Amino acid sequence: MRLAALVIATCLAAMLVPAHAADATFEAWLQSLWPQARALGVSRATFDLATRGLEPDLSLPDLVLPRRPSSPGQSEFVEAPADYLKEPVIERLAVQGRKLLDRYRAPLDAIARQFGVPPTVVLAIFGRETDYGRVRDSRDAIRVLATQAYLGKRKEKFRREFLLALTIVGEGKIGLADMKSSWAGAMGLTQFLPSDYVKYAVDFDGDGRADIWNSVPDALASAAKQLRAEGWQPGLRWAYEARAPRNVDCTLGVPDNAPPIGEWIRRGYVPAYGRRLSAGERAQRASLLQPAGLYGPAFLATRNYFAIKEYNYSDLYVLFVGHLSDLMTDPRPFETPWAKVAQLPTRDLDRMQQILAARGYYHDKIDGKAGMLTRAALGVYQKRNGLKVDCWPSAAVLAQMERGDR
Repeated sequence: MRLAALVIATCLAAMLVPAHAADATFEAWLQSLWPQARALGVSRATFDLATRGLEPDLSLPDLVLPRRPSSPGQSEFVEAPADYLKEPVIERLAVQGRKLLDRYRAPLDAIARQFGVPPTVVLAIFGRETDYGRVRDSRDAIRVLATQAYLGKRKEKFRREFLLALTIVGEGKIGLADMKSSWAGAMGLTQFLPSDYVKYAVDFDGDGRADIWNSVPDALASAAKQLRAEGWQPGLRWAYEARAPRNVDCTLGVPDNAPPIGEWIRRGYVPAYGRRLSAGERAQRASLLQPAGLYGPAFLATRNYFAIKEYNYSDLYVLFVGHLSDLMTDPRPFETPWAKVAQLPTRDLDRMQQILAARGYYHDKIDGKAGMLTRAALGVYQKRNGLKVDCWPSAAVLAQMERGDR
């Protein structure tokens, strides 16, 4: 409670006191973390070296600061499907992915044998996260994590990440000056938070160090290890695109509703491109996924879909990675095109979730993201109020909600 009060007071005081005073308060906050760092095995020398002269990076988005409007957020959560999942972009990555399949064939095959994750899937994560290493992080990871822990929206989470980053440096996994990250604290070729590194980092090239920043085999093996830990099942596709029947009920699209794929087919969901499924594939359970409601492709999402989603909790991210992995060996776009629909701003989605929750339709967290549970809850609301049931959050539906319909 005292730490939370200190952070709140600091944010308010930032408008009233000179910068050096605010920095002194930040320094005091940093020093208050020393007992926790020591408990994790961080030496005093490492702690002092990492925190000496450290200042918060106020240029980061997504900070809670007086007089600063909230940032729009990550593209996975603020772009409409048609804008995020652009076929030319994904095809360009697929072309390069095919080259890397040959270049890294030996380690990729070894990764597949050890973790059960196909080469195309880990390469797709590599491509989506850093354009196969062409996009390099430039921010000081320690500074980013400390700033997010001090002024971000998820202070508790990032305080833990900051402390774990100190343990990574202290153990000599990466030099302090070389520990770079994104604005959100994700690091390396496949973008791991420090907690991911601690749990999943693998020394796959045998040089004695799990180097996700520079070693492609290490980074790909680490991503595969994480997917396997999150429930990846060898030999199972991530999802199947399907043509939904005309009378599709989009409110069925929730993770817990997962009958066998054969049952979906009996209900009229036809696999795209006339794909013929084996008896084993038909027996696999899957959830209905319609990322744009009725305005785009439908998918039957298997357990492996949700394993990728644990890597990045966004339906569009998983679709990007899954589709990119498919295009490396089967260069066809989604059979059903995306319609051009408007994406509600995060603040409006947040408001929609609040209304749906208050009226008993929605029972998950209020996060301003139109995920599966939000879309399904919206569809139930649309049914109850005699609206077109399309499970897509629009400004018109939000306005109707604001008027006080049931």
